Amino acid sequence: MKAVKLTKLVQEMNLKNLTPEVDMEHVRITLPDINRPALQLTGYFEHFASERVQIIGYVEYTYLMHLNPEERKRSFENFVSKQIPCVIFTTMTEPDEDMLDMGRKYNVPILVTEKTTSNFMAEIIRWLNVQLAPCISIHGVLVDVYGEGVLIMGESGIGKSEAALELIKRGHRLVSDDVVEISKVSDVELVGTAPDITRHFIELRGIGIIDVKTLFGVESVKNTQSIDLVIKLEEWSRDKEYDRLGLKEEYTEILGNKVVCHSLPIRPGRNLAVIVESAAVNHRQKKMGYNAAQELYNRVQANLAKKKED
Repeated sequence: MKAVKLTKLVQEMNLKNLTPEVDMEHVRITLPDINRPALQLTGYFEHFASERVQIIGYVEYTYLMHLNPEERKRSFENFVSKQIPCVIFTTMTEPDEDMLDMGRKYNVPILVTEKTTSNFMAEIIRWLNVQLAPCISIHGVLVDVYGEGVLIMGESGIGKSEAALELIKRGHRLVSDDVVEISKVSDVELVGTAPDITRHFIELRGIGIIDVKTLFGVESVKNTQSIDLVIKLEEWSRDKEYDRLGLKEEYTEILGNKVVCHSLPIRPGRNLAVIVESAAVNHRQKKMGYNAAQELYNRVQANLAKKKED
């Protein structure tokens, strides 16, 4: 199961730690969901999602402040004693000293943010969804071509890295070569990145490893990119029938998400970089509502209908 260190969450969300005595190094967040403990503060703990990040907003805070000191202390102690990962106070609310003491007693970090509850919840859920998304590693090359994430796949030695290098020289950006780590951040979006150890490097057979960022500049690389299109390179076969119109989209499935996929036959003399560029632009055009293949089909049909009338 994937997990995020609480220390990383604190750093990314710019949270203020009110209990520095509590060791946060061992605390891990395993779920992207959060919990607002309204009912739990009243003493109802059935179906309590104690493994989630706990957020106390203005409503929960004012409820606690309306209790007398003994009731407030008892209510908060019952809450933090349930082995929760942390408590975050939002909307510039400040826990009192009794609450901080309960956090120290049960080793629960007490954190504060100045952001409003709704905005902070949206931000932390989005961030945790990305960090905890299902992830796989595949063999391929990921490039950003005109803003479209193109994943180039194929057998080893078929020319994926060479195509990527030509695309970089034409002004596009490399995300990852050889190994692409793909995360499913939603049911419609996949995001690819490079392993830390190989980031910005390309392997070229006969030359070796080159550093793209150093050779071509920082504008030639990118850390992450959504995957919009998959291009599979394969050896050209005389016996195979290849799609020449593109009326019907083909898809490949990655982590349960369907991605448009094109199979490109490789023959000497074919400029792969230009073909990949054209595929990316055509895909973008289709997303904007224009399909060249469909337009040609409509013209042919209209021409046939006209000839029948004549």
